[in-house]
Amino acid sequence: MTNDVKETFSGGTATAPPAPAALAAKVRTLSPSMTRSMQRVAEAVAGDPAGCAALTVTGLAELTGTSEATVVRTARILGYPGYRDLRLALAGLAAQQQSGRAPSVTADIAVDDPVADVVAKLAHDERQTLADTAAALDTVQLGAVAAACATARRIDVYGVGASGLVAQDLVQKLLRIGLIAHAHGDPHLAVTNAVQLRSGDVALAITHSGSTGDVIEPLRVAFEHGATTVAITGRPDGPVSQYADHVLTTSTARESELRPAAMSSRTSQLLVVDCLFTCVTQRTYETAAPALAASYEALAHRHSPRTTTR
Repeated sequence: MTNDVKETFSGGTATAPPAPAALAAKVRTLSPSMTRSMQRVAEAVAGDPAGCAALTVTGLAELTGTSEATVVRTARILGYPGYRDLRLALAGLAAQQQSGRAPSVTADIAVDDPVADVVAKLAHDERQTLADTAAALDTVQLGAVAAACATARRIDVYGVGASGLVAQDLVQKLLRIGLIAHAHGDPHLAVTNAVQLRSGDVALAITHSGSTGDVIEPLRVAFEHGATTVAITGRPDGPVSQYADHVLTTSTARESELRPAAMSSRTSQLLVVDCLFTCVTQRTYETAAPALAASYEALAHRHSPRTTTR
């Protein structure tokens, strides 16, 4: 690994184009960070995949009032090498929708919604967020991160705010299977610890926006000291990816006044963390299984009804 800054969005590793089922998730995740002209292209292909699949690059450019170059750039940002690959994905997505597998979309939560409607809408959005995240998650990248964590001397995880809670969740899981892991919410402590990392260590940064400075700085330091670096982010084209050997992309539901991005981003981050932990456990099973059993046994008495003596 060199210390050169990696190309934005690639995460330093080539990845395969997303499957058709992941296209809508990609649009929802990346659209906020696109230019307005690119957003028009992205919204068009997500809104009418069958119609757009029948269009040439010139036709889609005319439909969206953009240029052929904008269409091609949008396709690449969505993860496709070119417009031809995007058209193939659109055709596949259209076929899924015609077969009835495409999820329905509910309205945003309103201030006067009954409690039952709030529960139903949140449950729908949570399911959609999890489905989008699973569809867009690069399993090759996930496997590489799991392999690095399984043999790491030490694992540092950076996150602040809601992402900090996810960082703590991951570290608690890793500790249960006997790995050395630390969660750093204090940005100063994160940087001073990152200085101690080297080749064979792993540093993970969790940030939905991909631009949280308190998370990017320690990841940069870890990267410069030779550690394997990972970004778990909803913006794979964000600044954090410049210092990431591997990028694991999360998705979120639509943000509204009553449902801030932190709620849905945490849901998708927890799914990625659970997937990562499970894959690490598979790779370290001979040592992880006894460690888990020992931790369960050590805590068992704390979960049993206490008896009192008179």
